[in-house]
Amino acid sequence: MHAGVIEFPGSNCDRDLAVAFEAAGARVSRIWHKDTSLPAGLDVIGIPGGFSFGDYLRCGAIAARSPISRAIVDFANAGGYVIGICNGFQVLTETGLLPGALMRNAGLKFVCKPVGLKVVTADSAFTSRYEPGAEITIPVAHHDGNYTADSETLARLRGEGRIAFTYVENPNGSLADIAGILSENRRVLGMMPHPERAADPAHGGTDGLALFKGLEAVLEPA
Repeated sequence: MHAGVIEFPGSNCDRDLAVAFEAAGARVSRIWHKDTSLPAGLDVIGIPGGFSFGDYLRCGAIAARSPISRAIVDFANAGGYVIGICNGFQVLTETGLLPGALMRNAGLKFVCKPVGLKVVTADSAFTSRYEPGAEITIPVAHHDGNYTADSETLARLRGEGRIAFTYVENPNGSLADIAGILSENRRVLGMMPHPERAADPAHGGTDGLALFKGLEAVLEPA
């Protein structure tokens, strides 16, 4: 598996994401936001958390207009796998690869703690190593994780089984407790919690590693 990790000014989880991909057996290429093309042979792109461009002017909005973002959209539209975590989820909504928007937390405070997630569907490469209905623990660290969408979008996400994760106890006011959603082809995942921060025993838990292992199993089947 060949993974590309995008780096924007202000990204602060890019190394963590690269290490998690490597723990799942991936070869990782780092990709700077001013690049206009992707390395050859990529299987999956990871857009990390952090504060791209300082999170000014709507979180992820400036990053979505970086030169590399056009290539990410083209890669996804051609059937490539993409995961956006935290600020990366915000970037995915700003590019239009995922519906909805991430708003300021309902409590207007930065939230940083491990949270319980429910795995809603195992029908994706990202969630295939989890049992539907399983509860896992993954850290969050965000100020703008309040997922919102109109009623039609929410109905479509539910009806198509595209809600990947929900919060057991909602930390940010997110609509329908949504913590992560999938694209129509189920190859793009956006999630606010940080699975790369729960991918090694030293992190205090490894519930996030299965996400990366699931990708590895799909992209490099035995």
